[in-house]
Amino acid sequence: MPGALIAIVIAISSLALTKYYPLAGLVPLLPVFALVTHYIIGSKRTRSELKNTILFSLYSMGPFLVYLIAVHALIDLMPLKWALICPSALW
Repeated sequence: MPGALIAIVIAISSLALTKYYPLAGLVPLLPVFALVTHYIIGSKRTRSELKNTILFSLYSMGPFLVYLIAVHALIDLMPLKWALICPSALW
């Protein structure tokens, strides 16, 4: 698992330096960790429990959307550090 995390950080850093920098924002959304999580739960728990886990994961999309909207709104109003910290509190 640490290797996957390192690969994700490298991918984000590399893409951020290219003219395709917006793609760096999509890298964390790749389902690498979701696949691992769903496989582990799916192989050790019932299908019903796996489905509950998936539904619970869907609920996380709302707070993430609030975070992204808040960062977008605050980025022009305050220093980067605070424009990231404040939306994190909303999340």
